[in-house]
Parts: sequence; structure tokens; C-alpha cells
Amino acid sequence: MSNLNQETILDVHHWTDSLFTFKATRDPSFRFQNGQFTMIGLEVNGKPLLRAYSMASANYEENLEFFSIKVQDGPLTSRLQHLKVGDKILVGRKPTGTLLTSNLLPGKYLYLLATGTGLAPFMSLIKDPEVYDLYEKVILVHGCRGVAELAYQDIITKELPNNEFFGEGVRDKLIYYPTVTREPFRNRGRLTDLIESGKLFDDIDLPEMSIEHDRLMLCGSPAMLKDMRAIFDKRGFIEGSHAQPAHYVIEKAFVEQ
Repeated sequence: MSNLNQETILDVHHWTDSLFTFKATRDPSFRFQNGQFTMIGLEVNGKPLLRAYSMASANYEENLEFFSIKVQDGPLTSRLQHLKVGDKILVGRKPTGTLLTSNLLPGKYLYLLATGTGLAPFMSLIKDPEVYDLYEKVILVHGCRGVAELAYQDIITKELPNNEFFGEGVRDKLIYYPTVTREPFRNRGRLTDLIESGKLFDDIDLPEMSIEHDRLMLCGSPAMLKDMRAIFDKRGFIEGSHAQPAHYVIEKAFVEQ
């Protein structure tokens, strides 16, 4: 397991009976770019059991933070959900991922579109001062089934605007748009419907989506990614990569178990 670091759990927070966040120590040699993921997991029967997890912490923070679902019969999350302070986890030493601003062409507005725990890499990105230097507005759209699943809502709206390093960028440029599908809330609807109908843009008072101005990052359920890709492709948007920056990028390493 030479490609893995062993880290210690520092804090565990259960948002709901199906969502939780955990923080761990960070090896000083572990370097990553905001928006990336790495393999994390546990040693089970003498072997590492690993899944891809995005860092929810920023690359300058002392500790590592991860946002996870709980799947009762999931090979890994059925175990991770019982983590306690002092427990050990394995963290891969080689972060990777496509959710990097360098994979996008220059633009005016950056849309971060997430469902569920797909929010994690965007928590890292909205704590990055450089992101606010690159765009006039950064729009974080987080879709969930219920209001209780809108994890990090208070952190985004109350803590980050007061951060001494990037708080001004958050106050001036970050637009946070939480939306749910299964209960009353100020914003209702699936991300795809909100974009297709134009309601999202009306609500945040920005122009309809255009190749000229808008750049997008997506992370969430496979169904959402598939539907969004179809919407973007229909409008002429091109998917970007390390080799060829373009209009949008998708993170395909989504934790289902």
C-alpha cells in the first residue's frame, strides 16, 4: 500500500441518516488542485477497499474533508458511516480529476452544477480565491430531494462570506442556488428542468446560457450527468479536458457505494 497514506479521523458530522462529512489529518506531502478527487477507503481483511472521493476541503487547508452518502449494503460506505474520531482511513497519494478551471476556456460566468454529494469538489472550489479572479460570477447550484439534504447551506451562506482571505469574492461574486424536488422550498425542480425552462436564469438575474459567456462544471448522479450532457451538446457546448479546454467539464468518478 505504498501509494496510500494512513490518516486519522478528526471529526464526523452526520447531516441526515443518509449523508455525512468526515475530516481527517493530511500528510504534508499530499498536494492537490481544488476540484480534484483521490481514492480513499479502509483496510478490510488485510486489503485496501477504496472508492473515489472529491476533497471538500481547499488545497491550502491543514486537514482533509470528505462528503459521503451512506449505502447500507455498500462495500465501503456501509463501513465508513461508522467512523469515529481516532479511527484510521487510507488516502491515495495521487489526486486527479477534470473539475479544474484550466480545463475550461476563459468565460464570464462559472456554473457549478451538483446533485447530492456531488457538491464536494465545489466546496473546495468556492474556497479558492483564484476562482473569483477568473469570473464575474460563480453560480453554485445544488439539487437534492429534500431540504435536510442541502448540506453545507449555513457554511456557504454564513461562514464563507466572512472569511478573511476570500470572503469578499464570495460576497461579490458567489450566487448560491439550492433546489429540492420532493418538498416545499423556495427553489423547486430538477437542475435540468430549471435550465431548460430558463427559470434558473430568471431567478438569479443572469442571461440565458451561452457558449460565449458561460462555463460549467458538473458533478452528481449518472442520470443528471447524462441529461445535462445532452442539453449542452444540443446547444453546441463542447466538453473540455486536460488536453483541450472547452465549455464544460464533468466529473465521472461519482461515489455510489
